[in-house]
Amino acid sequence: MPLTEFSLIDRFFNAQTMSREDVAIGIGDDAAVLNVPPDQQLVAAVDTLVAGVHFPASATAASIGHKALAVNLSDLAAMGARPTWALLALTLPAIDEVWVQEFAAGFFTLAKRFNVALVGGDTTQGPLSVSVQLFGCVPKGQAIQRRGAQPGDQIYVTGTLGDAGLALRQILADAHCPEALALRLHMPEPRVHLGESLRGLATAAIDVSDGLLADLGHILSRSNVGARIRADHVPRSAAFQTQLSNTDDDWYALPLSAGDDYELCFTVPLSRSAAVHGLADRWQCAVTHLGEIVDEPGLKCVYEDGSAYVDRGRGYEHFRI
Repeated sequence: MPLTEFSLIDRFFNAQTMSREDVAIGIGDDAAVLNVPPDQQLVAAVDTLVAGVHFPASATAASIGHKALAVNLSDLAAMGARPTWALLALTLPAIDEVWVQEFAAGFFTLAKRFNVALVGGDTTQGPLSVSVQLFGCVPKGQAIQRRGAQPGDQIYVTGTLGDAGLALRQILADAHCPEALALRLHMPEPRVHLGESLRGLATAAIDVSDGLLADLGHILSRSNVGARIRADHVPRSAAFQTQLSNTDDDWYALPLSAGDDYELCFTVPLSRSAAVHGLADRWQCAVTHLGEIVDEPGLKCVYEDGSAYVDRGRGYEHFRI
């Protein structure tokens, strides 16, 4: 007997979701009923992944399931929130049991790592797209925002940048893409634990999804400040460095502007810099110092000799022609 919408939900999603005591009513009713802990605020984020826009045809079902949740986890990490519950809206051209099973495996493997319960959603027929709405909690008044950066604050970024942009470029060109780069594109690692630990330490934060320069620019705009960063300090992975050299134009362009990295960019007062490195060691997550927040508006990106980096892109933006 072919699967229906409801048997698909029961078989691949309802049976695999996490059990949490704060879920009063989960999958099976018209809506979920959730118990928000006392003295906590609810944090919500939503992202949609569309075939051919957010992932290429070569992406596996498992990687799409992983990434659909990971990009939302990254948003909550930037707010310092602890993830709790998720809603999933899945649009499929047709029901492919093998594809759905692999998608669910990718989704739930990541969900279980961070104790996220799937509490509802929707399935429909149409061009392949995935929407996830993720909820989390943060103590009242402690959410990290984009506004809050102050002159003198130090600017940091987690992990490495440019891997996903380089991987996408190679895949679209049918060129060889090393597995280490492909994983960064298809299965990004959300910095959930570090983000939560930045509460009370970071003055501002954002996840790097549209490119470092574009996303740091959002912090500067919301905080009414400027910044000076070093282009040559931007961290690049070993895999990235084996593919490009520092004489290649993309050596700077991809890490600074390509996006899809899902790392965290954040600011902290100089007096708290040692604490940042302590958290990096605790969570085994590299952090790199990029520069400093300044009074003068604008983002200045310079090389070691002080000359200016000329940005050839503006970061990723939907509907831009």
